[in-house]
Amino acid sequence: MKTLLRIDSSARIEGSRSRLLGDALEARWRARMPGAGVVRRDLAAEPLPHISATTIAAYYTPAEERSAALTDAVALSDRLIGELEAADAVLITSPMYNFGPPSALKAWIDHVVRIHRTVAYDGTTFRGLVTGKPAFVAIAYGAASYKPGGMLAGLDHLKPYLEQLLRFIGFEQVEIITAEATNGAAEAAAGEFDAALRTIEALDSLAA
Repeated sequence: MKTLLRIDSSARIEGSRSRLLGDALEARWRARMPGAGVVRRDLAAEPLPHISATTIAAYYTPAEERSAALTDAVALSDRLIGELEAADAVLITSPMYNFGPPSALKAWIDHVVRIHRTVAYDGTTFRGLVTGKPAFVAIAYGAASYKPGGMLAGLDHLKPYLEQLLRFIGFEQVEIITAEATNGAAEAAAGEFDAALRTIEALDSLAA
């Protein structure tokens, strides 16, 4: 059975546009993969702890040399990476907070972007180890003008960050769907959201 790993990060569990876009992407995935399962990580409902000095020490200590404390410190990272590795596709939904990702999403990222597990390094170059699966990202912006050429385009540190990070750990196919002006006038917000939904319907990678 095919599995989609869905990561939701908006602090708003109700009324979140990024989550609604995620629902549309998930529905298209299910239509393409009848009987598919979904593994959910709601980072607002069940926040992850931020990594600590002990966690970082565990990342850089070979498994056979870790103390009990280091083994405990890396257990959550191992579990989250296991979910990522086991999935056939990944869906991340995120609003932009202060021009970047929510801290809840950053906490997940810091647990899963890990040397020797999701990234290899040979002393010269890095190589992503999470390969052979697509990633879908749904982003909601409260304001407008973040698109290329827009007044706020240079302040969008979320979309390029997520795309570069996913490619860094091995994803070759990264599809990003965005909706702007979610905190603006109702008509403009609805138009942006409808356009995003049409983009999802047209995605070849999600064709039924």
